[in-house]
Amino acid sequence: MPHHSPLLKNRYGHHDIPEAAPWSPVIESLLAHRSVRAYRNAALPDGTLEVLLAAAQSAATSSNQQAWSVLVIDDPERRARLAALANNQAHIRTAPLLLVWLADLSRVKRQADLRDTELKATHYLDSLLTASIDAALAAQNAVAALESIGLGAVYIGALRNNLAEVIAELDLPPLVYPVFGLCIGQPDPDKPAAIKPRLPQSVVLHREKYLPRANEAEQISGYDRHIADFYRSQELPTPDWSSQAVERQSSVDVLHGRGRNAEVLRQQAFGLK
Repeated sequence: MPHHSPLLKNRYGHHDIPEAAPWSPVIESLLAHRSVRAYRNAALPDGTLEVLLAAAQSAATSSNQQAWSVLVIDDPERRARLAALANNQAHIRTAPLLLVWLADLSRVKRQADLRDTELKATHYLDSLLTASIDAALAAQNAVAALESIGLGAVYIGALRNNLAEVIAELDLPPLVYPVFGLCIGQPDPDKPAAIKPRLPQSVVLHREKYLPRANEAEQISGYDRHIADFYRSQELPTPDWSSQAVERQSSVDVLHGRGRNAEVLRQQAFGLK
């Protein structure tokens, strides 16, 4: 068994990557990713935020627009209000570092105002997508960096459950919206997080054209059994993947308020043409 097989087994439940496949400490760190919601009550080392921001700013960005910003939230009362708006997730209150990643076209708007130039592309959906993708790429770079130095993190997509209220809480100007939050800290060794299995590579990999494999249902059924076993081992009541995925798309109610977000984004001056 190659030295990296335990990580692959945790991620897929088996090892089917060729023995001679390339390997590096970066790949090992990425494969070891897990969502960490329990943290030691300890401050982060000096310079951590600055290093993570440098890693984030090293991510790819469309046409070098750098259409994102990030907010550090330290105020306990504001954290408590954000937690209440994001499904009462306790780690929002307790994480040593809480960041809110923003899609941000307001910076270029201010530059345009200095040049007495009207921005027309911001009225189109692709500009919203560009800013959101820029923010996501930057955040993922930061997560890869923090995990490489022994920290842990979890994304907080539930900040979009009450998007208008979060925008008001953060006093965001037009052309800015919170894509997600990110809790960061030193993982609590007494409450270790586990590596969650993913779908088989054969299910998500296509070549030349999008053609689901003939045995896709069988492969997903096997994955359902595998991840159900994982959830049971974690004492979680979550159903198998296919049931959960279908449920999450079967009703607007499952969006937990996010069905209103198109209108909220229009109010923030984002266009959806």
